[in-house]
Amino acid sequence: MKSRFALSVTLSLALAAGLSVAGQHDEPIRIGATMSETGAYATQGIPARDGYLLCAKDVNAAGGLLGRDIEFVIRDDESDTDTAIAHYEELLTDGRVDAVMGPYGSTLTEAVAPVTERHGMVQISPLAATTSIWEQGREYLFMVLPPAELFLAGLIDMADDHGLERVAVIAEDQLFPRAAATGAADMAAERGMTVVFHETYPSGAEDFSALIEAIEEGEVEVLAMAASALDNFIDLTRQMKAMNVNVKMFGTSGAVAEFQQTLGEEAEYIYGLSAWEPGLPNPGSEEFVTAYEQAFGRMPSFHAAGAYGSCQLFVEAVERAGSLEQDAIRDELLALETETVFGPFAVDERGYQTANQGLFIQWQDGKKVVVWPEELATAEARYPTPGWDER
Repeated sequence: MKSRFALSVTLSLALAAGLSVAGQHDEPIRIGATMSETGAYATQGIPARDGYLLCAKDVNAAGGLLGRDIEFVIRDDESDTDTAIAHYEELLTDGRVDAVMGPYGSTLTEAVAPVTERHGMVQISPLAATTSIWEQGREYLFMVLPPAELFLAGLIDMADDHGLERVAVIAEDQLFPRAAATGAADMAAERGMTVVFHETYPSGAEDFSALIEAIEEGEVEVLAMAASALDNFIDLTRQMKAMNVNVKMFGTSGAVAEFQQTLGEEAEYIYGLSAWEPGLPNPGSEEFVTAYEQAFGRMPSFHAAGAYGSCQLFVEAVERAGSLEQDAIRDELLALETETVFGPFAVDERGYQTANQGLFIQWQDGKKVVVWPEELATAEARYPTPGWDER
């Protein structure tokens, strides 16, 4: 189903050049949010912020919402829960916004959900995936990503297909990584694979040598890693290379360009979860990529697409409701089955995503290629990781 405000190439070029399109009402609809523009989650938060901003431009260029422009009021939460809570309280208590959208990630979403629930405000969460957030009786919170417990499912499924048996699962000790790691460990056990170990490590950790020694001693074939901080993936990879420890398959819970840009050839053959990639046949996706690249000088990550798609969902729900009345918007979202730039959307009575399963990519020749699921694959996985036989 194609959104009424899907981008056109002509419009995209105009927006990238900084041209403005007048709205139909002097007072815009103000949408409050925080994003992690600094701190540990900035790699994900900055593109998500830009996805929100680009969506607002496109909505306004297409005539606005309820006859008015929309305007995002975005605060930097510094990747900190207390800061995020304070910003949402301020935005809602002072009546500065007409609506809200969610921050980056499960940890911050869990922190601010009590605030938005208390104010009776719909919160579409673009980039939170931990199931437990939606098991607390909340009425106004909506999930867009695949569930966290499925974030490493592609790696386990591919490893099982290759007949691999010995799996290690490690996770940063935060809400989302713990859930993603538990999902991977449970799936491996259900497939009859041996979970050699399933460990967490503290946030901020930089030395992974003890875990790497356990990987070697345990003759691990498949390593699944879940983290919220990109530096964890980079540090572990570098230290494994330095210690000459390798596995047949290594996959992470998030694939972003900065991983390969930092590691170069060391990123080759590593797998990662991506909830979205530019080549997917989602409505408006090609135009979104063109507009984003020209507006911000880089390709969009799945974080940018998730924020843009979540904004699309908000606009469609408001249009269907015909007002900004929050219960009416909530009811429309609960009933909505649609497809955005980001992919399919449908939720159950909890607001919990039921339509999106995500993708697994592999870094090949410095580029991301989709290798799972098979029906969406753009290349075959290169297997096993070179160097395994030389261990």
